[in-house]
Amino acid sequence: MSPLLISVAVFVAVAALIGAVAMMMRGGGESKVEDRLSLLTNIGQANTKESPGASVIASPLDAAPSFSDLLMSRFEKFSLLFQQADTTLTPPKFFMFSGLIGLGASLTTVVAGVNFAIAPLAFLCGASFPLLWLLMRRKRRLKAFAAQLPDALELLARALRSGHSLGAGFDLVRQEMMPPISVEFGRVFEENNLGIPITDAMNNMTDRIPNLDLKFFATAVILQRQTGGDLAEILDKIGALIRDRFRIWGQIQALTGEGRLSGVVLLALPVVLFLAVYRLNPDYVMVLFKDPLGKKMLAGAVFMQILGAYMIRKIVNIKV
Repeated sequence: MSPLLISVAVFVAVAALIGAVAMMMRGGGESKVEDRLSLLTNIGQANTKESPGASVIASPLDAAPSFSDLLMSRFEKFSLLFQQADTTLTPPKFFMFSGLIGLGASLTTVVAGVNFAIAPLAFLCGASFPLLWLLMRRKRRLKAFAAQLPDALELLARALRSGHSLGAGFDLVRQEMMPPISVEFGRVFEENNLGIPITDAMNNMTDRIPNLDLKFFATAVILQRQTGGDLAEILDKIGALIRDRFRIWGQIQALTGEGRLSGVVLLALPVVLFLAVYRLNPDYVMVLFKDPLGKKMLAGAVFMQILGAYMIRKIVNIKV
């Protein structure tokens, strides 16, 4: 790689790091107290819902979302990851950490005397570590929430039978159960106390937690409040349905365990053999990188590996 491209890559990385630090130092948005006061006094989103016709009349007929609006909507979806992962990190701090880790990885390759062409790749790999950590934390939290949901629904049904209101039942779940479900149900209870209808608070929870069973629960509550019925019995049936799904999913995992293990072995075997042969006889393996036919064979092998992994995943990944 030419020194010019390396200089451009380092300049972009440093500029992004400086921008992230500047955004973090500047701060932004309202504080938690101001957010609660805004909800209590119906400022912000409530004002936009009072007169939807006014906004339609005021906007031109050919109005279309601008590039900045689309960018902000994407940024809001990305910010939702931090809520779903239940982390105190903010997007500016996240980008700052990503830039620092990426720069550290690229500088390590340069100091170690590796080829300069590896430095941009090392920067990308290092910068992706915080994103992988965030996604793993989000996945672990959503999985824990799904496992706690049947117990929470049964506790809520018992609270309703004992004479508590639906809001008090959410507060009981917040007090008796462990995070993450206690945090989310407690947030619904707090939003209801601040004046937000409980149906809107539950819809907000379904936006934060992408869980199909939770959407069933929210839909059942909304329909019951509109048409009537025994909500406790409905919650018991939803909880039993979720437990049946977990039982069937466990049986499927047991039946497909051999296929998943075979996929791991088949995917890891070529890599392990390549490293072993490279350790024993490097010249024998380097033909794949130097000879034109070897390069084509290596590209075909990588493509077949990816295709095989996709096919095995489609076979063993059975949705319940």
